[in-house]
Amino acid sequence: MTSEELIFVTGATGFLGVQLVRELLDRRPDATLALLIRDRAGKSGSQRANAMIPAAQRSRVQVYSGDVSQPHCGLDAAVYERLSAETTRVIHSAATVRFDHTLDEARSINVEGTRRVLDFASGARNLKSFAYVGTAYVAGERSDLVHENELAIGQGYRNTYEQTKAEAEALVRSRLDSMPGVILRPSIIVGDSRTGVTSSFKMMYWPLKIYARGLWRTVPGYPDAVLDIVPVDYVASAVARLAFDEAAFGSTVHLCAGPRGSATIDQVAHRAMEYFNAPAPSYVDPKLFFALVRPLLWISLWGPKRRVLRDGRAYRDYFTMKMQFDTSNADRLLAPAGVEPPPVLDYLDRLFHYCVASDWGRKPVSA
Repeated sequence: MTSEELIFVTGATGFLGVQLVRELLDRRPDATLALLIRDRAGKSGSQRANAMIPAAQRSRVQVYSGDVSQPHCGLDAAVYERLSAETTRVIHSAATVRFDHTLDEARSINVEGTRRVLDFASGARNLKSFAYVGTAYVAGERSDLVHENELAIGQGYRNTYEQTKAEAEALVRSRLDSMPGVILRPSIIVGDSRTGVTSSFKMMYWPLKIYARGLWRTVPGYPDAVLDIVPVDYVASAVARLAFDEAAFGSTVHLCAGPRGSATIDQVAHRAMEYFNAPAPSYVDPKLFFALVRPLLWISLWGPKRRVLRDGRAYRDYFTMKMQFDTSNADRLLAPAGVEPPPVLDYLDRLFHYCVASDWGRKPVSA
């Protein structure tokens, strides 16, 4: 029997991508997935896929070794043509999330990679939808309420990740007049809200780890800075649903905690203080810290604390953010189906528990 849907997915091996693939397989029993996966040294795309897909569902998954940064996404002409004829939906979530790439490096993946996937979707003869997974942080250095229909309003960007994701989203917007599609903007994605499980210990997890281990207790930021995080189970469910929802096409949707569900840095810090039985953190003005305090500490500190100074630079702006994300489209499209992000403070302890149980990703945790 021929599947009714062939869903072409990029970014399937990423933190969100793994959960999204499982969600699509469970939610769409009539669908076959075509996954574009990069080969890695000593491990093919198929081997990487087998490590994340249950054996019972592999018959519904086609794996293609490729790379969005290459012409035709790294696919040979015959495969590209066949997929163009058979693909009904495209979900593009592949991106580099590194903050330290040069602008050219980030553009080659986030912008040109998106252009290649858009070109593929434009040539797909039976295309029903294109879903682009961007980021809410295309808002850059804004400090107000960010609406879903807004993109470039003159704001600056903190890093090449934010800038190139904004450029990529502008490219997607320019094509949505000619194809059915939706732009999805998650905020900071963290572990599962029910189990705390995560495979990525970046972003919020890094400062949390150094605090819990007593390596650092001073925050170069503002206690009322906003932390908008969303659990991976919510984002995967939302993407899998909206990629098929015609009412969403032509829209941009914030997959964020929003003003109702986000928390301040101080609220999260106090919850961490209680959980880890640690002293309360102290706050220092970030401008003062990076202009005067950090240079002096860099000279005087060695070992783990100096590594904290080095690695922490990538996260410094995220302790100062005051912007909030409007979620009107998400509320309209997802809430009636019961798909809503839980408030941040409702599941923090489950995230903390998994961090401790897994020793911050160093050891497996039994189900």
